[in-house]
Amino acid sequence: MSKHGEFNWNELQTHHVDKVIRFYHETIGWEFRAERMPSGGTYWIGLSAEKPVCGVLELEGTDDSRDTDRWVTYVHIDDLDKAISRIESLGGQVLKAPWVVPGVGRVVWIRDPGGAEIGWVTPETRIENTQ
Repeated sequence: MSKHGEFNWNELQTHHVDKVIRFYHETIGWEFRAERMPSGGTYWIGLSAEKPVCGVLELEGTDDSRDTDRWVTYVHIDDLDKAISRIESLGGQVLKAPWVVPGVGRVVWIRDPGGAEIGWVTPETRIENTQ
């Protein structure tokens, strides 16, 4: 379990799920397990020695859409609202307002002042422990 300020999760968002799953399986040996998302889609969990190391999410649309394939890193944040309240005053931007991912936690996607995008997450176990 990650702690505040540590990397919590990595997610590959791609238009090419079959190709990238094969690529990472053949190059570094990851296995992949399909899980059904509440929305009905499939989320692939990448496993190294049976330990979850990443997720793979299929992007909608075509390669020509504005969404390009990308890795997204998520950092564990204990108090998401407090961190979000400081983003704009420090030159950052909220790209996607906070939302709850069942079984994961509360997530926000931001852009830092240098232009890099990253996700912040308050894990569900952290939310449960503070209530």
